[in-house]
Amino acid sequence: MKTLNDFNFKNKKALIRVDFNVPLDENFNVTDDTRIEAAKPTIDKILADGGSVILMSHLGRPKGIEKKYSLEHILKTASQVLGVPVKFSSDCRGEVAKAAGADLKPGEVLLLENLRFYNEEEDGDVAFAKELASLGDIYVNDAFGTAHRAHASTTIIAQFFPNDKCFGILLAKEIESLNRVLKTVKNQLLLF
Repeated sequence: MKTLNDFNFKNKKALIRVDFNVPLDENFNVTDDTRIEAAKPTIDKILADGGSVILMSHLGRPKGIEKKYSLEHILKTASQVLGVPVKFSSDCRGEVAKAAGADLKPGEVLLLENLRFYNEEEDGDVAFAKELASLGDIYVNDAFGTAHRAHASTTIIAQFFPNDKCFGILLAKEIESLNRVLKTVKNQLLLF
């Protein structure tokens, strides 16, 4: 299992699957930024190395493209939490995403539009995953809440980065915690 510390991101574009499925109020303001805060250490490490970051996430359960589920609503909060201006791509695929990714400089952060605007995300579509993969040099999965799903941006995309994939700091910590529990409580009953 490779982690973030196994890589130097200098002049690399890190394509990170994050879980920015945050709650919004009726005016589309973020009411709890915990998930964005949780991704910050991973993003900070990549930027400190001299890399750039392309963030992928979903928001809600849209039925196609629905403006109320646009990740554009979280830009202000993401920029505040991360301490850098976050750029936005109005699509997560196609020419819009390619152009936004190509223009990204070291030290910059780009947020792609909601992955679930496309059925291919939840269907685990290989072509969709390949299209997403083309945007980055290294794939980082830091979305614990969605890591168990065989979606295009979580499981399927990893095959396009045979040597350049890793877990982010949040996901690595969660895996370590689970391993510790499983190894130390073999004969104990866990109640949830």
